[in-house]
Amino acid sequence: MDIQYHEEYVKNSRGVQLFTCRWLPLSSPKALVFLCHGYGMECSNFMKGVGEKLASHGYAVFGIDYEGHGRSMGARCYIKRFDNIVHDCSNHFKSICAQEEYREHRRFLYGESMGGAVALLTHKKDPSFWHGAVLVAPMCKISEKVKPHPIVISMLTQVEDVIPKWKIVPTKDVINAAFKDPVKREEIRCNKLIYQQKPRLKTALEMLRTSMDLEDSLNEVTLPFFVLHGEADTVTDPEVSRALYQRASSADKTMKLYPAMWHGLTAGEPDDNIEVVFSDIISWLDRHVNSPLAPPSAKAVVAVAVQKKPPRAQSRMRYLCGLKGRSLCHHSST
Repeated sequence: MDIQYHEEYVKNSRGVQLFTCRWLPLSSPKALVFLCHGYGMECSNFMKGVGEKLASHGYAVFGIDYEGHGRSMGARCYIKRFDNIVHDCSNHFKSICAQEEYREHRRFLYGESMGGAVALLTHKKDPSFWHGAVLVAPMCKISEKVKPHPIVISMLTQVEDVIPKWKIVPTKDVINAAFKDPVKREEIRCNKLIYQQKPRLKTALEMLRTSMDLEDSLNEVTLPFFVLHGEADTVTDPEVSRALYQRASSADKTMKLYPAMWHGLTAGEPDDNIEVVFSDIISWLDRHVNSPLAPPSAKAVVAVAVQKKPPRAQSRMRYLCGLKGRSLCHHSST
């Protein structure tokens, strides 16, 4: 495979060493793609498939492990402030865009699961800077089926500053729920850089508040985007992507839901399914590399087909690690 891989540590504004990596094509890249990984995940191993696939199709791909995630320093998967993650990503990504060899290239965000929230919030920091985003099963809204009761939230909030790092939040086994292929599932479970313990209290509440804030401001999303979701996802609800598609102000927006696929669309499905997903992502990126930029205030257009299946009952407390739902639809922009 004709690509180059590089690793580097950078220091954020709080003095924390963060791991970064990049996959580069040997020729001048078509565009720049910046990876935002999911909660508990990391870039160098877990998102290697994304980096290599996109780089092999001519894109320069850049990743960063959030503070406390992967190879970066900090308490393991402790998110003191979600804004810190967004600030670190925005600063690092823009520092790359400012390099002379990349200044004239288009810039795309790529977010998976919680990384979808990171990508959207990075876009909102500077809406005119980014040329598009690929959002895979994004965490950007709380499903009504699993939204915690206000009393539960109030009780946890009262003790979050007393025991912020305690791993006391009940959760299901996300790896079992997210990755369909049993061989890939075990490979992911053996990745020691992936956090597999209970979420810390402060972390869970920061994710909860971020999702609620994003849900209230989905209309402020203006960049072109492609949102993908597995119809059988039991970690984040496909209705989350539907809400993003319907409420975003973007003129150019596409949504695709994949029947019978789970949460881990790019890493946990059988190889044939993963190839379909990557083919869709690369096709969308290729169309947007040289296309005219859409005005941010225009309305979205075509809804091709929509089907909804009845929801299944869920435990409210399970949200604090993820969302749940199922539906089947395909939307696209023209």
